[in-house]
Amino acid sequence: MHPRTLLRTVPIGVLTTGVAALAAVLLGAGPAAANVPVAQVSTDPYTDAQAQHQTEVEPDTFASGSTIVAAFQVGRVSGGGASNIGWARSGDGGATWTNGFLPGITTNAGGTYLQVSDASVAFDARHNVWLISTLGINGSAVNVLTSRSLDGGLTWSNPVTTATGSLDKNWIVCDNTTTSPFYGNCYTEYDITNSGDSIRMKTSTDGGATWGAALAPGGTHTGLGGQPVVLPNGHVLVPYLSLSDTIRSFRSTNGGASWNSTVQVSTISHHTVAGGLREETLPSAEVDAAGTVYVTWSDCRFRSGCPRNDIVLSKSTSETTWAAPTRVPIDATGSTVDHFVPGIGVDPSTSGTSARIGLTYYFYPNSSCTAATCQLSAGYISSTNGGTSWSGATQIAGPMNLSWIPNTSQGRMFGDYISTSVRPGGNAYPVIPIGTAPTGSTFHLGMSVPTGGLAVTGGTNTAAPGLTAPAPNGTSRTVRPTAR
Repeated sequence: MHPRTLLRTVPIGVLTTGVAALAAVLLGAGPAAANVPVAQVSTDPYTDAQAQHQTEVEPDTFASGSTIVAAFQVGRVSGGGASNIGWARSGDGGATWTNGFLPGITTNAGGTYLQVSDASVAFDARHNVWLISTLGINGSAVNVLTSRSLDGGLTWSNPVTTATGSLDKNWIVCDNTTTSPFYGNCYTEYDITNSGDSIRMKTSTDGGATWGAALAPGGTHTGLGGQPVVLPNGHVLVPYLSLSDTIRSFRSTNGGASWNSTVQVSTISHHTVAGGLREETLPSAEVDAAGTVYVTWSDCRFRSGCPRNDIVLSKSTSETTWAAPTRVPIDATGSTVDHFVPGIGVDPSTSGTSARIGLTYYFYPNSSCTAATCQLSAGYISSTNGGTSWSGATQIAGPMNLSWIPNTSQGRMFGDYISTSVRPGGNAYPVIPIGTAPTGSTFHLGMSVPTGGLAVTGGTNTAAPGLTAPAPNGTSRTVRPTAR
């Protein structure tokens, strides 16, 4: 094990930032009260010339017991990837946090890769190991790596190589159900960019130390952004964004020995957001205690003419069938708000009509804006009945100008994905990028967490009847072939 670098312990109540929201998202029924203090839990320490500093983007989180671990890009490089991957960890249920940066990946931390990207976090309960999956980038060679922690996320090893090639959009998950026949299996998903974004899966049975053969699902399986989830019976479902611009899913029923053909979850109708912001309809997926899978993405089907997006939710009705998407009622369909890049969390101890959901997302209050005028904010909403009804929406942070976040070859970027983790019976913890105005060419965009988390209260807000098919004037898009 290698010692973490720049370790800091952050009392969660100390770093309340001035960008915490003082007003709520305007709902159709009126504004909801909000005053959300947040604490910054990490800052980009690097100075290498290739990157835009100080920037941290694209977080994933995972919670197990009283431990929460987040991982994210640090020092975003315009052409792809970042100077390193940072991590933030709480061992007391979100009260205090430590942070550091992964060793042995990039040249900034003793490794050989020029950049690194696409962090994803998992915990393997059987082997008591925390895992962070990443992409190590050296030009056209982009490998999937796995960093391991054997002490609860406090120190991290140099990475093991999981897969090699020209790869993208990796994601990792482990089977933590003690009664599952595949308890302790971990699964990594990724796509091969120079093979038409063909999807592959790999399985580990030893806590991520070694990985098996790369296997493809049956039938058509080109796409990106897959997020595997493990059901209590040990079966694995992998929702992803297909290159035909639909959400699809495939599964394994034998511990990753083989993967079945893909099935359609839903079509997509999506409004391209303003301001040249980098965003995509990548799904965010979670599973409840009974094995129901919840998938969210941004979609304009409920707004006539597709002028802006809602966050929509589809739930599995079996391992191969899905209910029609429903609109998350953040505001009225006649509002000017555009919503995108959701990160859903589900309390893993709840299910069905008692499933507790926390959903974080970003939004523009007014979708008709330009790169100079768009105002980027982060919001949150919750449900205690599996998404049948919802609380009022709360603004976590913002507004931020787009010039406050780093630029990439595909537009300004705070992340292709974000994440929310809900502790059993407790609060939701999104670790998200929040920024203030740059100083010259130096940004001030770091990872922050709401103090004490966000309550999962639920409420009585339901989506009013609306369109049930893609809007007739919905935009036609080409899914980005690479999204590092």
